[in-house]
Amino acid sequence: MNEMPKRALDRRQFLVTSTLAGGGLMLGFHVPGREAQAATAAAPTPEVNAWIMIKNDDSVIIRVAYSEMGQGSLTALTMLVAEELECDWNKVQAEFVDPRLNITRNKVYRGMATVGSRAIRSSHEYLRQAGASAREMLVAAAAQRWKVSGDECQATKGVITHIPSKRTLTYGAVAEAASKLQAPEKVALKDPSTWTIAGQPLQRLDIVDKVMGKPVYAIDVKLPGMMYAAIAQSPVFGGKLKSFDDTGIKDRKGIHRVVGLEAAVAVVGESYWHAQRALKTLPIVWDEGANSKTSNADIAAFLSSGLTQADVPVARNDGDVNAAMATAAKVVEAEYHVPFLSHAAMEPMNCTAHFTEDGLEVWAPTQNAEAILNSAAKASGLDPLKVNVHLTYSGGGFGRRGGAGPGDYVDQAVRIAKAIGRPVKLIWSREEDIQHDFYRPISSAKFKVGLDAAGMPIAWDTRIAGQSIQSTGNPNAIKDGMDAGFLICFTDNPYDVKNVKVDYGMRNTHVPVGYWRSVNHSQNGYFREAFFDEIARAAGQDPYEYRRKLLVNAPKQLAVLDAAAQKAGWGTPLPAGRFRGIAQVDGYGSFVSAVAEISMNPDGTPHVHRITTAVDCGYVVNPNSVQAQMEGAVVWAMTAALYSEITIKNGRVEQGNFDTYRMLLLNKMPQVDVVLVPSGGFWGGIGEPGAPPVGPAIVNAMLAATGKPTRSLPIIKRTVGSA
Repeated sequence: MNEMPKRALDRRQFLVTSTLAGGGLMLGFHVPGREAQAATAAAPTPEVNAWIMIKNDDSVIIRVAYSEMGQGSLTALTMLVAEELECDWNKVQAEFVDPRLNITRNKVYRGMATVGSRAIRSSHEYLRQAGASAREMLVAAAAQRWKVSGDECQATKGVITHIPSKRTLTYGAVAEAASKLQAPEKVALKDPSTWTIAGQPLQRLDIVDKVMGKPVYAIDVKLPGMMYAAIAQSPVFGGKLKSFDDTGIKDRKGIHRVVGLEAAVAVVGESYWHAQRALKTLPIVWDEGANSKTSNADIAAFLSSGLTQADVPVARNDGDVNAAMATAAKVVEAEYHVPFLSHAAMEPMNCTAHFTEDGLEVWAPTQNAEAILNSAAKASGLDPLKVNVHLTYSGGGFGRRGGAGPGDYVDQAVRIAKAIGRPVKLIWSREEDIQHDFYRPISSAKFKVGLDAAGMPIAWDTRIAGQSIQSTGNPNAIKDGMDAGFLICFTDNPYDVKNVKVDYGMRNTHVPVGYWRSVNHSQNGYFREAFFDEIARAAGQDPYEYRRKLLVNAPKQLAVLDAAAQKAGWGTPLPAGRFRGIAQVDGYGSFVSAVAEISMNPDGTPHVHRITTAVDCGYVVNPNSVQAQMEGAVVWAMTAALYSEITIKNGRVEQGNFDTYRMLLLNKMPQVDVVLVPSGGFWGGIGEPGAPPVGPAIVNAMLAATGKPTRSLPIIKRTVGSA
């Protein structure tokens, strides 16, 4: 290894360099370097507790342990703390947590994985307690200074008032004294009806700077002496690097070195342009392994066998499906299919790694800072406390940066930097990003429903076949061949049917799969809700009213269904050639319904004019963020339903960029109406629940228009490479 720099890049140097690269930073990447809460006196800014620092000018810094990738949780989490802290919102800033602190402070920040729409719903209580605890410590410090009882003092907007004497002190004046006090064992939290910060439609903390292009994403980071790496990975999943011939490029201007990894080869150069151009001309020989002949037809046949296999695990078996089916006046049957899908986040996978005298520094977009820390430590051979992960904004995530395989790009960057002895920024091309993803699983569903003489379902039999995420991401979760998460929407189906059977034919392929926004709700919500409209049609009933009858024991699902239908004008006349479809799917602790309004193009494809969604997530912390997430979910879900498909040929992904993996364009964006119907009493997620009902609402509108069900996605099929 080449000689390392004599000292680490310090914070000031990094900020100066980053400002030149991207226009500035809103958030600091470091927190004060204490190893324990007790050492508050050494901090340049008093730390009242692990989440809150208060400067003498009364400005408040609130630490956020979760990632910000456009979903707005940075602001919402800060609002929860600020609400209980009783500080002045105009003086609040946020900064990311250094994941090493979670190690040295005995997991004080709990989990740091921003996945499963859990940022708020899993942390709201202890974050609110952190704010309330700090408030009481600040009040106690003021009371001690005045030599009065704390019961005579009150805090409002960062000012503590001694009520009898009207004396006041600001938070900044007593923060240092408060930081030395023992935190109260118990604190009372505000009733949400009294909130003045949380629950309000506040502007997100990051929006203005993002509009101005100021924040630095990981892909923007620049370090002195940094090199750039472009990478090519085995085109067949499971393949290995056999050899490469760098004779033609090693002496090329701007090229530093070629580094071989187990299943990849990287060209390192003075710029990404130099490295990527050279990589395209590099002769590489791959050992493609046993999967080099596998194609979509093979996978489809394998998947189909999961629908017919006799002996599979049963996840739900209520009543007697076979007996009830035998008495049915009418039986409805169908098969549904969905393909692999890529995450295709706007910021491709990238990581900057820099070895120093003190250890390793890493900049990477992530949904799971601790996983990145562990990946970097393992790849470097260093103790995790020697690895400093600088959290940055992420240009999208959608599960790719937080679930199965979150550290693959970090592992590569660290190994490359270690090999060349220089800071290295690794950037995956868009093709590498799409062709080496952890995809949403391919899946199929087979349904058989029996209706009585009145058209009501008396038996519902569901078989799901598909690839398990847990089988590789968390194999300990597989019990007796069953991935319980893969059957969500059916094992907890809210429709009132007495005889229900749900089973699963696991079919794992060589294609890596992972968590994709809304995970198994995405395909199962489509399967269930699209087939439901087939049942309603067979019963001769309006699909909205039919759902209402079968949701008698599911009041929250019924409430959002009614809210969406009312806002969309269900049952009112539509312009000629327009049709509506409706769907409802609950998940991640929240309840969502969607109504699609479409017309049919001459080529048989839908034109989506309007999407109306209604959501109940219990408590709403920031209505603006909830609305934005619901609107974003519409874009995400429409893209998947209309266009998205990953296909396999000769063991490899055929799609490579946005010409073959199509995105929803601005001119195809419909009007979106969002109805918030928070019922309170619980904390639901919001990043993922908005997506699942959108696709089935569209295909249900198509069923209303054409009388023909859409039983496979994407709706608009495109040949790879076509216009």
